[in-house]
Amino acid sequence: MHDSASALSVDGAPRQVGFVLLPGFSLLAQACALEPLTVANQLGGRRLYTSATFGLDGRGVRSAAELSLTPQDAIGEETGALDMLLVCAPSPLPAVDLSRLGQWLKRLAGRGVVLGGIAGGSEVLARAGVLDGYRATLPWQRIDAVSRDYPRINLSHQLFEIDRDRLTCGGGTAAMDMMMTLIGMHHGQRLADRVSEHFVCERIRMADEPQHVPLRSRLGHAPQSLIDAVVLMEANIEEPLTTHELAEHLGISRRQLERLFKKYLRAVPSRYYLDLRLQQARKLLRESDQPVGDIALQTGFSSGAHFSTAYRNHFGMTPREERLG
Repeated sequence: MHDSASALSVDGAPRQVGFVLLPGFSLLAQACALEPLTVANQLGGRRLYTSATFGLDGRGVRSAAELSLTPQDAIGEETGALDMLLVCAPSPLPAVDLSRLGQWLKRLAGRGVVLGGIAGGSEVLARAGVLDGYRATLPWQRIDAVSRDYPRINLSHQLFEIDRDRLTCGGGTAAMDMMMTLIGMHHGQRLADRVSEHFVCERIRMADEPQHVPLRSRLGHAPQSLIDAVVLMEANIEEPLTTHELAEHLGISRRQLERLFKKYLRAVPSRYYLDLRLQQARKLLRESDQPVGDIALQTGFSSGAHFSTAYRNHFGMTPREERLG
């Protein structure tokens, strides 16, 4: 995530935030993006954000839950100067004509309006050509296809991305984490934390946390023995198994196991296992108050020095720096 606070700032005036609703949009995702702004106004003691809704035309837009919302305006008819426009759409996209919306997005981009995509909305931005050269994300099921179709976009599996004047997320509750992070960039972390507390959220998830992908979906048509190997790894984080032990448990040779990891995961088993352990360590560092030494032991490191070195090599910072950050 790249700091975009300066790109999003205005001189003390409320930020005008528009929401484009496309047929089949998620009420949950749209509410997760809008409600934090409303609560920020309440807790901030003044109007920090105003909002408006847009549809492809003047008619009501039916959500995935088959409830309709009537937008205030049709696309291209904004009544005020928009600072930000978020496109809320299902994934995959509905079979509707998006050409006028794409043209409007290009005009807004030329005027310096911050553009965002929620769930399928990210793919709408991609089609319009306004994500070229940006880091972005969208629902994990569509990442491979969109990556092939739009190679100039740097796609990730993260919960959300804020890259300069573009913001994208995978949908659902990730929209709330994205907007609360944005509130923190605009008005300080204390207000963002208060908004999080208002929604009884344990914490604001960070952008670089991955979207959860079910194991079978993540590995596609990989052999069952590879899936079983990963399940074994995930079940033995504190006391890691060697590659030889994994192969013995699975009843295959070590060379067979290494070939499977190389073919389907593009990594050797030991490296993949280390990544799993370090990701778990990062989660514990961020979400718990346990001592760093205890976390090292829980994730299979025999010494704090070994843990710190491995963590720094992988994430570019030490475990203590991670916690201070």
